[in-house]
Amino acid sequence: MSDVTIDVGDDFVATVEIHRPPNNFFDAALIEELADAYERLDVDDGCRAILLCSEGKHFCAGAQLGAGGGEKETVRLYAAAYRLFAAATPVVAAVQGAAVGGGLGLALAADLRVAGPESRFSANFSRLGFHHGFGLTVTLPEVAGRQAAYDLLYTGRRVRGEEAHALGLCDRLVESGHERRAAHELAAEIAGSGPLAVRAIRATMRAGLAERVRAATEHESAEQARLAATEDFREGVAATAERRAPRFAGR
Repeated sequence: MSDVTIDVGDDFVATVEIHRPPNNFFDAALIEELADAYERLDVDDGCRAILLCSEGKHFCAGAQLGAGGGEKETVRLYAAAYRLFAAATPVVAAVQGAAVGGGLGLALAADLRVAGPESRFSANFSRLGFHHGFGLTVTLPEVAGRQAAYDLLYTGRRVRGEEAHALGLCDRLVESGHERRAAHELAAEIAGSGPLAVRAIRATMRAGLAERVRAATEHESAEQARLAATEDFREGVAATAERRAPRFAGR
């Protein structure tokens, strides 16, 4: 079975759902499936907006650590991520639970995000002794501002719904458990506007974004490869698995 499903409703909203519960960890294959779905919907006259959501407890708790594949996997991953940003249809993400690491990158690839008070956003890479990825170099400062991006990237701390809303990481804050319904309502509101106008406006507002993300991921992936060979990264992964504070040595 596919890990990504598409359901196009009669309100011109296509629900694209990730099925890797409860955490919805991703690998290159999953992001490729999402990119395929977006591109298919770009040429579907029945779709004017996309609702991106996930089955289970968390929207996306990040990349599947230890998935293997090394540099080739990273190249595949970021090529697919570029396709997400280059797609033409507006995307509203329903963020329940955690959007962590690359999961935050996936959430920020959407145009708008709906979350609840218990939703959690984190660029936790530094806590792993690792470099951030998924184009967060571009998207995080644009969404939350440069100073907030410094804070979130340097500390790796988690922010919950209310602070995330204040920072701009989510655009609408709703009651816990209602994230998907509210995100669908927002997507339907977008789909009710003139479709040619919405696409034109979106193309203007996001002009050059995909290209800037592609350039950023080239640098991010190089830094990730360099840091993946360090003792600190091994310690960060071990500490996360053992649910303890990391003891970084700086090497």
